Amino acid sequence: MGKTVTTYLVDGDPKGIQYAFISNKICQMFVVPRSNLDYLDKQKKLQKPSFYILIGEDEMAKPQAYIGETENFKERVKDHDQKKNFWQKALIFVSKDADMTKTDVQYLEYLAVRQAKTVNRYSLQENKQTPKEPNLPEYQKDAMDEFFEDIKFLTSFIGISIFESAQVTQLSIFSFRRRGADAKGVYDGNGFTVLRGSILSKDTTNSFKAIEKRNHTIKNYSQINESGDPVLTSDVPFASPSTASSVCGGCSSNGWVDWKNEKGETLNEIYRKK
Repeated sequence: MGKTVTTYLVDGDPKGIQYAFISNKICQMFVVPRSNLDYLDKQKKLQKPSFYILIGEDEMAKPQAYIGETENFKERVKDHDQKKNFWQKALIFVSKDADMTKTDVQYLEYLAVRQAKTVNRYSLQENKQTPKEPNLPEYQKDAMDEFFEDIKFLTSFIGISIFESAQVTQLSIFSFRRRGADAKGVYDGNGFTVLRGSILSKDTTNSFKAIEKRNHTIKNYSQINESGDPVLTSDVPFASPSTASSVCGGCSSNGWVDWKNEKGETLNEIYRKK
């Protein structure tokens, strides 16, 4: 089913302040760069109970986030601006219509931390404690569950994959096995995602060039098993199938040929030769 998302660029800059919402939904997302916090003075909605995420992204490290709730984001963010160095922008979620309660946003925080830790694409090292599920009436819990689905959609809409798991069906899984690597992944129009549990090769060939990308992946998204193999602890997206297979195998690889499904069919045969 299609969806219409309305996005308004407050200062006309796609990297600046914006807000977005899904038609016929009450969830509204504000995106505020750290350099534009004075905007909060103009928005009374952001001085009420809200759920928020602070986002920090570094090409050389696992992206980091802080998930929180507050009764007044304008006041709460002052403390974060002074004490948390990692973040570059804030995503703030409020209701377009009736105001949410303190318990509502605590429930959203509980759902979000649990989902983000399961997906494990962003580090939550600033979330020192795991929030407990607050006591909400069943009808209100249902409403907040729906609200959280909209939060997940809107974060994905602007390219923040903190809640995204790869959509996997048995037919969509491809495997790569070379040099001790035993990896599985899925392909979509945005790239190739190597799945949690995939085993990477222990080392690299002399001619391998993507050392930096591989080291980044191993450092931030894997653990070493008893055999000394790096094993992915989360789904890891790559821009292309070839980058994915090269990192997994520690060698040059044409991912369009080297990723195969259970029938032995390559990505090239399925997606390019139709």
